Amino acid sequence: MWSLGDYPRVAQLLEPGAETLADACAITEGMSVLDIAAGNGNFALAAARRGAAVTATDITPKMVELGRARSASAGVGIDWSEADAEDLPFADASYDIVASVFGAMFAPQPALVAAEMFRVARPGGVVAMANYSPGGYLGRLSQLLATFSARADFDLPWPFLWGDEEEVRKRLGEHARSIEVMHRTLSFESASVDDFVDFWLATNAPQAAMKAMMPPEMYRKVLDAKRLLIEELNESNDGRVKLSSPYILVLARSN
Repeated sequence: MWSLGDYPRVAQLLEPGAETLADACAITEGMSVLDIAAGNGNFALAAARRGAAVTATDITPKMVELGRARSASAGVGIDWSEADAEDLPFADASYDIVASVFGAMFAPQPALVAAEMFRVARPGGVVAMANYSPGGYLGRLSQLLATFSARADFDLPWPFLWGDEEEVRKRLGEHARSIEVMHRTLSFESASVDDFVDFWLATNAPQAAMKAMMPPEMYRKVLDAKRLLIEELNESNDGRVKLSSPYILVLARSN
């Protein structure tokens, strides 16, 4: 699914979250950093520009390809490879900082993600995440799209629970010496509702997958419901669109 759409355009909107997390991690020259579920490299590039030695991974080959091209174009040395956040191909205690920005939260087994991130972090190192929180536009949209999706044969945890402070403390608590959580907000703006809908239609992978799988009449119902949600949550009253989504920054110090 994540090979669909036009992720680099979406990544531009998410880059502030990566930069904010990189600042929070206080990355300095010579640190070793692992970016998990890196997409096309927002956090990896932020870390490399701060002087870190960076390894970036993603489970989707297309993302790795996009990331390699982007880092090469930027003249930044990043070691890219395919990897599963639930089964990382790296030795124990390999990195000063192990991070994921709006990525590892989508892996289906949170306990494995948490265990793997801490396994490859050095003692006293930092496991850092930026995770979408429930509520706001993205959280409400995720819930809306789920009502149009076929149920799986088994229940999967909602990815946005990674953005709930109480839940993330539970998931990371057994591995961490300390956990700091900071609440932040992403904003998305557009000239009109039509422009907003068209942008996400062209770029968003889950929506592209739904469009490919659904009968046209059902997909029209999805778009109608999405328009109503945009109008409900729109913070602008001048014909433009401004929508906000909360997220959290998590800094967990490894034992």
